Amino acid sequence: MPDFSCRFSHPMVNKAIMTLSPLGRQRLSILIYHRVLREKDWMRPGTPTAVEFAWKMRMLRRHFTFLPLPEAIRLLRNGALPPRAACVTFDDGYADNFTVALPILQRYAIPATVFVATGFLDGGRMWNDTVVESLRYHPTEVLDLSEFGLPVYVTDTGLARRRAAYDIIMHCKYLEPIRRRDIIESVVGRTRGLPDDLMLTTTQLRDLHRQGVEIGGHTCFHPILSSLSLTRAREEIIGGKNQLEDIIGEPLRLFAYPNGRPNQDYLQEHVALVKEAGFEAAVSTQWGVAGPRSDPFQLPRFTPWDKSSTKFLLRMALNSCRVAPPGGVAPC
Repeated sequence: MPDFSCRFSHPMVNKAIMTLSPLGRQRLSILIYHRVLREKDWMRPGTPTAVEFAWKMRMLRRHFTFLPLPEAIRLLRNGALPPRAACVTFDDGYADNFTVALPILQRYAIPATVFVATGFLDGGRMWNDTVVESLRYHPTEVLDLSEFGLPVYVTDTGLARRRAAYDIIMHCKYLEPIRRRDIIESVVGRTRGLPDDLMLTTTQLRDLHRQGVEIGGHTCFHPILSSLSLTRAREEIIGGKNQLEDIIGEPLRLFAYPNGRPNQDYLQEHVALVKEAGFEAAVSTQWGVAGPRSDPFQLPRFTPWDKSSTKFLLRMALNSCRVAPPGGVAPC
C-alpha cells in the first residue's frame, strides 16, 4: 500500500491548511460520499476503495476537527465552531457504508451521517445501479437503444461498457419516470443475475444507528423533487422520514435533497416542505462551505476527487473560499 503520510508535510499542503480556517473564521466543510468499495471496480473507477478512503480519512483527521453533523450545525449557529471543522456524509444508503466505510471511520474516530432512501432497503436497487450492473453483465457486444433516440452502443470492451452506462444514466436522469423505466427495461434485456445486496438491510441500518451513525432522510425512491407535484414531493419526504423513524426508533433531524442541486433538482417550495416535515437542517450538493449566515436548510457539500494528498488538501482549501450565503447557493 502506498505510504501517503510522507506527503503531509509538503510546504504546499501546510500553506493550504493555513488558509482553510484562520482563527475566528466560522466555516464548516461537509464531505459527501456514496460508496466505499472493498477493491477497485472497473465499472466504477471513480468510487473510492477501502484503501483510498482510509488514507483520506487518516489525512483529514490529522488536519481537521470532525464533528457529528447536528452538533456542527448547532455550533455554527452559535458562533462556536472550532477551526477547520468538518463532517462526513453518505447518500442513498449503500450496504458498504456499513460493511466497509464504518470500520474505517471508527478506526479514526470520525462521526458520520448516512442519508437513506428507504424504497431500496432490503434488496432494492437504484435505477442508475441497474444500468451499471446490466452493462457489466450484458451478454452481447452490442446494445441497441436507437428506438429511444439513443445510440447503438458497442459493448465489446470494459471501457465501452462503462462509457455506455454513463451516457445512458446522463440521458435518463431528468426523463419522466415512465420513459426512463422503458429505457431501463430495454437495457436490462436478457441480462440475468443482477445484484440484490447493494443497499442496506433494515438490520444493518439499525446497527449503523446503534453504533452512533446519524441517520438522515433522503425520500423514499430518490426522485428529483422538482419533477414532482408538491403533493408527491411531500409524500416522498414525509414517507421516507416516517419509515426511518419507525426503524431506528428516534426522530430524524437531517435531510438530503436527492441529486441535490439548488434551483434545478429542488426549489424553494421543497425547502419549505422539508421544514414542514420537522427536519432541523438539510444538505444539498452545491459546492462550498457553510458559514454563520448560510441557510441551514441548504448546506453545501463537497469532496475532492484527487488521488494525492497534496492536491486533495489544496482543493479543500480552494473550496473553503466558497461560503454559501443566506440563499443557500455558494458564489462561483
